[in-house]
Amino acid sequence: MELVVLTPEKEYFKGEIVSLTVPGVSGEFEVLKDHAPLVSALTAGEVKIKKKDGDILKFNVNQGFLEVINNDLALLVKKIEDK
Repeated sequence: MELVVLTPEKEYFKGEIVSLTVPGVSGEFEVLKDHAPLVSALTAGEVKIKKKDGDILKFNVNQGFLEVINNDLALLVKKIEDK
């Protein structure tokens, strides 16, 4: 899967990933390969990215949106706080 994480100021992350865990408005959920297309609003909480090389990147967001289409993911957030 290919993920891009964007804030109004910059591109925070772009690359191949294995999974993405985000704080959805109805609760935390994980996106894996071949996930059904979706657009979801996000609340404040932790985002966890498992990269293809096995590394895990964690950071907090305040709010935003996630779009998933054909294994392409776009995470659009107002602000990111590194952990």
